[in-house]
Amino acid sequence: MSDQARLGLRENWKQFSLLVLVNAFVGGMVGMERTIIPELAMQEFSLATQSAVLSFIVVFGLTKAASNYFAGALSNKIGRKNLLVYGWIIALPVPFFLIYATHWNWIIVANIFLGISQGLTWSSTVVMKIDLVGEKDRGFAMGLNEFAGYLAVALVALLTGYIASTYGLRPYPFYIGISLSLLGLLASIFLIKDTRKFALHEKKFSLIEPLRHIFLDTTFRHKNLSSITQAGLVNNLNDGMVWGLLPVLLAAKGYGLKEIGIVVSVYPAIWGLGQLFTGKLADKFPKKALLFWGMLMQGIAIIFMGYATEMYYYILISVILGLGTAIVYPAFLAAIADYTNPGQRAESIGVFRLWRDSGYVFGALLSGALADAFGLEVAVINIGVLTALSALLIKFRMS
Repeated sequence: MSDQARLGLRENWKQFSLLVLVNAFVGGMVGMERTIIPELAMQEFSLATQSAVLSFIVVFGLTKAASNYFAGALSNKIGRKNLLVYGWIIALPVPFFLIYATHWNWIIVANIFLGISQGLTWSSTVVMKIDLVGEKDRGFAMGLNEFAGYLAVALVALLTGYIASTYGLRPYPFYIGISLSLLGLLASIFLIKDTRKFALHEKKFSLIEPLRHIFLDTTFRHKNLSSITQAGLVNNLNDGMVWGLLPVLLAAKGYGLKEIGIVVSVYPAIWGLGQLFTGKLADKFPKKALLFWGMLMQGIAIIFMGYATEMYYYILISVILGLGTAIVYPAFLAAIADYTNPGQRAESIGVFRLWRDSGYVFGALLSGALADAFGLEVAVINIGVLTALSALLIKFRMS
């Protein structure tokens, strides 16, 4: 087995590169919605409250969080590749729901399918890359993975915004999703190989004690794992707010779809590109410091977002927010892997991703309720304060 399961990025660069490409397709499926759906909610479905507009993010977060957990729990039984393929099959109808929806409930159904698909596909690519590279390049591997995914989010968000402003909200922007889902499925079936044997090989040499109860330890009991988990939840909580409220906030200040598309795409673009460099930081510097400063940068940027008015302010804030997120995102996954035995790693990552993507639910519900009650700016500022408090919890609880 050692000849067939040599750990390392260099040793497995071909399969690793294919997984990076597949994860770009995964991210593009989310980017397809970033600019369009909030506008669709107001223009074609006449949703009156921010809570109603953000309902699609709530169901997306719930289903993605749940499928993350099951992907982690089942990856050793069903196989990483099989879960990846199943995820792409579930993604196939999503663009068609969005194109032909005549009622907002169809948008909700589309996001149920999208959430399940994202949980299975993204979780599978994360675990497979960690399996391949071993401990030495873990942070860099996660940086490349998230770089591909979130750069695709940004590029597709920018492209769909341009297409929508030129040709209308439907159907042309969603043709991108049809192409991405087909390419992702075909690549996963014919090019990707399962990586479970690499985890079994690494397990033979691991000195990390197994967790007594993976779910409880990752969520509450293990100080380091649970500190990372709460920060992951808050990170996606603020991302859910940015996803749902930033386009609405910009529209309320008089910006058009092209300007909204630019601002909305800058944040995930910096988030994605930044991870080419910040992933390597997680291999060289203490992960606690990276998580603290990254979350603090996010919090400060979001607080200032509530006070901004000019276009260049929003772009600068999006850059800072993207940098903060780029710092923490590879460190999250690399740190979870550091503190878990290879035999339990997939399940612990699944638990972490369960709570992290639950942040979309909490973010949409909390920011929507605050926006309806007190206004958009107050909602944004409060999410920023909550993010800064999460950074302090990392600083004082994580060893």
